[in-house]
Amino acid sequence: MPTQPRPLRRIWPLSLLLLLLTAFTGPTAPPKKLRLYLIGDSTIAQKVRQTFPETGWGMPLSTFFDTTVVVDNRAQNGRSTRTFLAENRWQPIVDALQPGDYVLIQFGHNDESEAHPDRYTPPADFRRNLLKFVQETRAKNAYPVLITPVTRRKFKDGRQQETHAPYSAATAEVARAQQVPLIDLDRMSRELLQQFGEENSKLLFLQLAPGDHPNYPYGRNDNTHFSELGARKMAQLVVGEIKAQQLPGLSGHLARPLPKNAVPPAAPGQDAQPTTP
Repeated sequence: MPTQPRPLRRIWPLSLLLLLLTAFTGPTAPPKKLRLYLIGDSTIAQKVRQTFPETGWGMPLSTFFDTTVVVDNRAQNGRSTRTFLAENRWQPIVDALQPGDYVLIQFGHNDESEAHPDRYTPPADFRRNLLKFVQETRAKNAYPVLITPVTRRKFKDGRQQETHAPYSAATAEVARAQQVPLIDLDRMSRELLQQFGEENSKLLFLQLAPGDHPNYPYGRNDNTHFSELGARKMAQLVVGEIKAQQLPGLSGHLARPLPKNAVPPAAPGQDAQPTTP
C-alpha cells in the first residue's frame, strides 16, 4: 500500500516572526524625561534676537546634558525673588513639578537693587523667599539647588571685587539651614574673571565698541550681562559643580564627550572628514 506524502511544514519568514514578537511584547517605552527648571534673573534668561549677542548662562546649559534632560528656563530679565513670586511666575512651576525634577535657583542681582524699589527685596525677605522655593520644590519630591548670584565685573587694583556679599551670604545660609546643595557661582565666577584678568575678562561680558554689532550701533559697556563666551563659561562652572557634587539623578545624565578619534557629524550639505589621530 503506497505511503501518503507527509504535509510540508510551513516555514515562517524571519521578518514575520519579528513582527509577531513585537506585536506581543509591545513598543519599548521612551526614557522618562527629567525637567531641569531655571529660575532667576537676566544673567540666566533666554534672550531675544534684538539683544544678541547678550546671552544668559541658562541658554547653553542644555548642551551639557543628554537628551533625557529637558532644560526649562523660566528666568526673566529684571526679576527679584519678590517680583518673581508677585507676578505668579513660580506657582505654574510648582504645579508642573514631577518627582525627580530639579529647580536651580539664582537670584540676588535685582533683590539688592535699592535704587529700584519696584524690585528691591531686603535680605530677610530674600531669605524667606528662597525658603519658599526650597520647601515647595521638596513638597513635590523634586530637588532644589541654590546658586549664589553670579558676579558683576568690577576690578580694583587688578583684583576682581566681591559684588553680592549680603545676598550670596543669605543664599549660603538658607542652603546650610535646609541642607540644600549650594553652587557658589559668585565665588567661582570671581575666580574665573581673575584668571582672565582685568582686560581679557571684558570678552565674557557685553562689551562692544561702536559699530561692532547692529543691535548696539553706539557700542555697549555692560559688566553684568554676558557675551556668548561668558554665558558658556558660567554654564560650565554650574555643570562642573553638578558633576562634583554628584547630584542624584542629574549628574549621571551629563553629555559624554566624543571619543578622541571620533569623526564629528558633518554640517548639512557637507561630507564628514576623517579626523587625524
